[in-house]
Amino acid sequence: TTTSGPTPSRSTSTTPVTETPYHESTTIRTPSPPSTTTSSPGTTTTSGPSSTTETLPPITTTPFTGITSTTKTTTSGPTPSVSTPPTTTAGTEISTPGTTSSTVTTPTTSPASTSPVSTTTSGTTPTESFTTTSGTTSVNATTTSTTFTTLPPSSTTTSGPTATSTAVTTTGSDSWWLCNCTKAICIEDNIVQVIPVICNPPPKPTCSNGLSPVPVIDEDGCCWHWECDCYCTGWGDPHYMTFDGLYYSFQGNCTYVLVEEIIKNVDSFGVYIDNYHCDARDVVSCPRTLIVRHETQEIRLRTAQPNTLQVEVTVNNQLVALPYKKFGVSIYESGINRVVEIPELKMNVTYNGLSFSIRMPYSLFGNNTQGQCGTCNNNTADDCMLPNGKIADNCETMADHWQVVDPSKPQCSPGLVPTGSPSTTPTQPCKESSICELLLGSVFKPCHAFVQPEKYYAACVFDSCVLPNLDLECSSLQIYAATCADQGVCIDWRKHTSGVCSHECPSGKEYRACGPIKEMTCKSREQNDTSTKQVEGCFCPNGTMLYDSGVDVCVKTCGCVGVDMIPREFGEKFTVDCQDCICLEGEHGIVCEPHVCDQKKVTCDGEGLYEVIEVNPKDPCCPLFTCKCNTTSCTTKAPKCSLGFEVHSYIPSGQCCPVYQCVPKGVCVHENAEFLPNSSVFVDKCQNCVCTNDVNVSTQLNIISCQHVPCNTYCQPGYELKPVKGECCGKCVQTKCIIRTADNSELILSPGDFKNDPQNNCTIYSCVDVHNQLIASTSEITCPAFNEESCKPGTISFLPNGCCKTCAPLDSSTPCSVRHRTDFIVYNGCRSVDRVDLTECEGTCGTFSLYSAEANSLDHSCSCCRETSTTEKHVVLKCPGGHSVSHKYIYVESCSCQDTACSRPQSNDLQNNEENDEASALSRVKRAISLTSK
Repeated sequence: TTTSGPTPSRSTSTTPVTETPYHESTTIRTPSPPSTTTSSPGTTTTSGPSSTTETLPPITTTPFTGITSTTKTTTSGPTPSVSTPPTTTAGTEISTPGTTSSTVTTPTTSPASTSPVSTTTSGTTPTESFTTTSGTTSVNATTTSTTFTTLPPSSTTTSGPTATSTAVTTTGSDSWWLCNCTKAICIEDNIVQVIPVICNPPPKPTCSNGLSPVPVIDEDGCCWHWECDCYCTGWGDPHYMTFDGLYYSFQGNCTYVLVEEIIKNVDSFGVYIDNYHCDARDVVSCPRTLIVRHETQEIRLRTAQPNTLQVEVTVNNQLVALPYKKFGVSIYESGINRVVEIPELKMNVTYNGLSFSIRMPYSLFGNNTQGQCGTCNNNTADDCMLPNGKIADNCETMADHWQVVDPSKPQCSPGLVPTGSPSTTPTQPCKESSICELLLGSVFKPCHAFVQPEKYYAACVFDSCVLPNLDLECSSLQIYAATCADQGVCIDWRKHTSGVCSHECPSGKEYRACGPIKEMTCKSREQNDTSTKQVEGCFCPNGTMLYDSGVDVCVKTCGCVGVDMIPREFGEKFTVDCQDCICLEGEHGIVCEPHVCDQKKVTCDGEGLYEVIEVNPKDPCCPLFTCKCNTTSCTTKAPKCSLGFEVHSYIPSGQCCPVYQCVPKGVCVHENAEFLPNSSVFVDKCQNCVCTNDVNVSTQLNIISCQHVPCNTYCQPGYELKPVKGECCGKCVQTKCIIRTADNSELILSPGDFKNDPQNNCTIYSCVDVHNQLIASTSEITCPAFNEESCKPGTISFLPNGCCKTCAPLDSSTPCSVRHRTDFIVYNGCRSVDRVDLTECEGTCGTFSLYSAEANSLDHSCSCCRETSTTEKHVVLKCPGGHSVSHKYIYVESCSCQDTACSRPQSNDLQNNEENDEASALSRVKRAISLTSK
């Protein structure tokens, strides 16, 4: 048998044939063949370069009834290079023509014949590599078939191009698989059809949940196809993303089905969630426990503390330590998550107290899921399916129908139609947290092409509005980052939240946003972990590794870790639990033996002495025997010493009972009180007394020295020294207003006084005493418009205020009108911060006195310039105590002359009214200011 050129590693057994020439140069895709293939007895084909040709002796055969003859194929030269699926890394398609030579040794129709028939074919075979392509979910497989027919006992050589054809299904008597995905079919009349399976690249589908599809090997083990995994998530208060990517929020507080099989293929399988109201108003819910049931086990992942990443794990209501593996279920920690994995079902469930995810293969669960996670069929139209198979209008209504019986929640009634779907919209619009904007910004931008962030952003905004004080918006960022990491994009996002979403790690660990799914340990470091996915969590610092998955201790060198959780190096000796131990390299690790104590016996003689056993601080395993003293058995009692003296005792060496005596304390004594040296002693408030270090020889007590309290007799201008009842010295009390003038000079006024500024007569300073509170004010006189041309010559003069000019007008009267001025408003000791626009009525109205002969008296006619319309305005007054009050005052809008009764007030009455006026001083100031109108 002679073979030249590249050829697949393959052995075949056939009947005598005549070959059909073909030529082939096609890019194909098949899984990598094994490096060495063993076929029929006595034949071995090895891939790779080979220059040896092995010829088998002919054997006796019978007429063809299956594979009864032996064929040997030997290759010379390199074999095809084939890469293995599945992978998501783009490869390169290579088509390399080659030459295939096959020799088939078959018997003749005579059972006794052993002469071989040699057939040689020459053509081309491809060399292929694996790559992924995008497209729809359809999968095409192309097979190339070559038909061999029986020849007479002679050698025939055919050379030339051959054609590649798609296999045609032919009903034969038998078929069987040869090596390297090659199939042989017996057609008829000793005709065998050999079909090498050629896998065309399947088009890459688009998953409705927005995630990347995964490649899956076909059942025949030769080709592969794409599938959209069933991936359901939930987070926050809570928000759900179904298997097919439909987003909704649901606020129920019962226990619900997340996923169950429609057709039960797995015993007692299901994933359930226990929600509870996590706000004071019982409006929104949060996940509390995730429940996974599989056959005989019920796993509960329960949040230890609300809104935290602390999760405890129970199996059949018993707490378990992680990692846990039993009855086909594996539970372990992965970063911040607890993961429940069922390898038989190729599924895993993760939970971290704030969010969960469920990943299931479509090949096992496609079109066979129901519950709050929907139906996994890459179609969101039926995700809101009810238990009766009908489709609800929305998933919020659907979710409440999936209640299960929970004895801890008697208020929940599975099977009853809910009264109404809960609202998932905030009652009032609000400004979302700035943390939510990170989802749409540059921090998560590398993931936007793989996972759309809009639904996670909507959930984040909802959480920040409804529960602004629980920081639940962090869960939306966390689940989005976890989904991105699942797609191969790791985002370090927590450092951009200004500490709001920070994650604290225990001592000895450090936070990483992109850590391994399973952290390397001393026992797993020799294993080749090919997983490229990453998770966030607390990991051992660089230069250290986890000792073991069940021993949470970071070590620099892989030695031993005992019950004390302290890492030891090989050969290190230590004592633990009163055992002398050594860390040895090997299976047993730590080897211990009882700790040996070297103790000395003591005897306790003497009054009050007794023997006790104490813990030895240097060696806690070996107790100390010591002598203690019981003073209650001593006959000598301590004496009672007078004030200023204390009992001094000492115990002679080797004895138990003390010897007592009274000795001075070195203190002063006054009125049954003791004072230390240099401390103040209160003898009289008008004296300063201090305890000195000098000792009275007769009393043996320290001497008290006193001096009269010095008094200050000087007071600043505006203050007077006033005696204070019960005090030794007087006190400076302010009795006058101290005003700082415009030229920075000081002006002192008594209460009730006012004075013009020496440099400006239009500025008036005043001092008012209101309820024993001195208030200084500064008033500016605003003069009315003055036109000298309207004055009678020689009549121009200053008003009494010395500020404004006046004169006798040319016309006889001034019309009544509104006059404006600006001034501070002072009320009850409080004063406006700025000057206020004030108005008043001013002008001349008709007034006269006329003698009436009939009445024999004077008739009077009086008309006043008075307000005709006013408004009420408000101003803020600043008070001496620092607080502010709102004050109302009257603002004149218009004036006119109005008749009034003419009367002559009695001078005595006017005087009494002024004396009884509590604000008379203030009135004087106002009258002084009002001189501007005269």
